[in-house]
Amino acid sequence: MFSFSYKNRIAFNYILSTGLLISVVFCAIYTITLYSINKHINDDIKEESSEYLEQIEIDSNNAYLIQVNQWRESDNNRVNVNPVFVQFFDNENKLIDKSPNLKGFQLKLHKHEKDNQFVDSYLNKKPIRQIQIPLFDKGKKIGYLFVAMSLDEATLILTNLRNTLFITFPLILVLLFFIARLIAGRSIKPVTLITETSRTITKDNLKDRIVLPQNKDELYVLSKTINDLLDRIENAVEREKQFTSDASHELRTPLTVLKGTLEVLIRKPRSKAEYEEKINFSISEVNRLNNLVDQLLLLARFENHKQSLRIEKIYLNAIILNALTLFSSKIKDKQVQVLYDFSKDYYIKSDNYLVSIIISNLISNALKYSSQEGKVVISLSKNGSKTICSITDNGIGIAQEDIDKIFNPFYRSDATNHPDIKGSGLGLSIVKKICQLLHVGIEVKSIVNQGTTIVLTFD
Repeated sequence: MFSFSYKNRIAFNYILSTGLLISVVFCAIYTITLYSINKHINDDIKEESSEYLEQIEIDSNNAYLIQVNQWRESDNNRVNVNPVFVQFFDNENKLIDKSPNLKGFQLKLHKHEKDNQFVDSYLNKKPIRQIQIPLFDKGKKIGYLFVAMSLDEATLILTNLRNTLFITFPLILVLLFFIARLIAGRSIKPVTLITETSRTITKDNLKDRIVLPQNKDELYVLSKTINDLLDRIENAVEREKQFTSDASHELRTPLTVLKGTLEVLIRKPRSKAEYEEKINFSISEVNRLNNLVDQLLLLARFENHKQSLRIEKIYLNAIILNALTLFSSKIKDKQVQVLYDFSKDYYIKSDNYLVSIIISNLISNALKYSSQEGKVVISLSKNGSKTICSITDNGIGIAQEDIDKIFNPFYRSDATNHPDIKGSGLGLSIVKKICQLLHVGIEVKSIVNQGTTIVLTFD
């Protein structure tokens, strides 16, 4: 199928709309001309008819005799460009007299329904327009007056006009097409520039940007939108590269530890206690690796929006108590004091599984970053229709400049100064994704070496 370029489509649509407008204008011109010519001929016929009617006299001795000497004499003295044909019939529809220019022909008498009406007919195969006017004397019809004019000149004018319009119309459209194509080419020149710039942008070259036009029109908005899109793509690619690098590093670390442990284990025979120790250590590394993979899969599922929600009424108090039970051994080992005082039962409508992940990750972080014999405070409250959950620890805290970064995958604030605190840096990233999915508000407040408070707001 033949396809137009964008420039030709603009030109084609332009001449299509313009052609429609021109055709309407041409039709209007032809219609007005036709009306004017017909009106002029009709007015002339009426004027001639009035003059002849004034000159007609009826002989009282002979009712059907019409005196025609005067109109014959006046007619011979006329100089008319368009000839006028005149004819008289008596009451028996027989010819009394006619103008000399009719020669051997006579005007046709139509049915009485056509009296006093303009009728188009033919005389010697040439178009004419005539009117037949009945003549009355004392209420009795005594004959007919016929007045006609030739339509040759009018037909010639209309034919020439119609042919001129038909020839001019396509010529105008062709001329307009090339003019519109030239204008369209200049108009879409910025689009061509956008296309050329876009071709230079690849996955390895995301730095180039489209030069914004000076005029802030639709093309300016288009260029700016594309530049903003490129910014988002570049950031996404950079995050993906960073994520891949960090994920590879996090996965390689436990695998390297496992390999080293097993290599040491097989170098020489060991005691049963040494085997058990190394095997238990390897199991812990496998568990750590398994947990890391689970977190990566969960994060990927949220990135791809493939997590389906199961909204139901859930008991928030129970979720918190279950999480504390899960981390009871860690609480006991670090001798952390966990304080919570739920004044009443708190219910929310959300996804039980995802809310459990949020609470578990936040309590795990609070315990992880709390000092030995530290304190963690969990509180629930209501603020209008919203349920507020806050988890506070008195641990190492987070620097203010790092608070906006802690939700990025694999980011760990001040990790080098606390090598004893293990983690993958995925927990808060998962929490942030779930909060966005469930429309849960999350706010972080922290002071270095004093502690951190995370506030969750459930609708």
